[in-house]
Amino acid sequence: MIEIQTKAIGFLVLCSFCFVADPCFARDLPKPALMLAKSYNPGIHLEDYWVSEKLDGVRAFWDGEKLISRGGNIYHAPKWFERGFPSQKLDGELWIARQKFEQLINTVRDNKPNEQAWRQVKFMVFDLPASSESFDKRLVKLQSIVKAAHIPHLQVVKQWRVQNHEELMTQLNRFSKAGAEGLMLHRGSSLYSGKRSGDLLKVKRFQDAEAVVIKHIAGKGKYRNSLGALLVEMPDGKQFKIGTGFSDEQRLHPPPIGSTVTYQYHGKSRYGIPRFASFLRVRPLEK
Repeated sequence: MIEIQTKAIGFLVLCSFCFVADPCFARDLPKPALMLAKSYNPGIHLEDYWVSEKLDGVRAFWDGEKLISRGGNIYHAPKWFERGFPSQKLDGELWIARQKFEQLINTVRDNKPNEQAWRQVKFMVFDLPASSESFDKRLVKLQSIVKAAHIPHLQVVKQWRVQNHEELMTQLNRFSKAGAEGLMLHRGSSLYSGKRSGDLLKVKRFQDAEAVVIKHIAGKGKYRNSLGALLVEMPDGKQFKIGTGFSDEQRLHPPPIGSTVTYQYHGKSRYGIPRFASFLRVRPLEK
């Protein structure tokens, strides 16, 4: 039944997820070279890093004139939203609040912006991509630039220090219980690099990874006539099922076959299969 339903609403499903796969309009800009994070492992000198909350928003790059997604598409924000933004390039995230990711997507995905919905969105910035200085100095300059702009919905992500792994884990638990996605670490002495770098680290209670959807498996009982699980494939070719983490709406309109999803898990089996995998979201498409 789920396969029949999927075919019948295939176009609708694709469009309902097309923003998450990047906005539904042609990309005519090159993808910005953004600094991407690796995962944290104990043993580094934490006193060398700044700590911030990992926001559950969508990545956004301000090129001095417009907001651009990680995939190279333009966010069609209301004119008032970008009015007064600085001429400097800014790296950050569009964000509403913790646990508001779906609301954010519904707001920023449209070519014609909903003025009222955008009133809740903030552009939370955390770096100056065009600067050749260290992050310690970039942070000071970024705070000065944003303060001078004096725009309530343009804010700098708060940064602070920790001394050791135990303190970091205590803060991670506190933030996670409050609904945060995790924490970020940024090496103070590092230069901005438009690639994945160990100078930027994500710290989360659970591991996460990505896999490609290859089949919809029909549900039973409570989930009869809707999605029971996704059969997904990892980059190494191994396949496994993800059966939890979906909303009722996502079970009725599952991620399209061929899309890439992000999931969280607790370690792996001796065969390399993620344990207790749970769906998080569809990954923004990068073409």
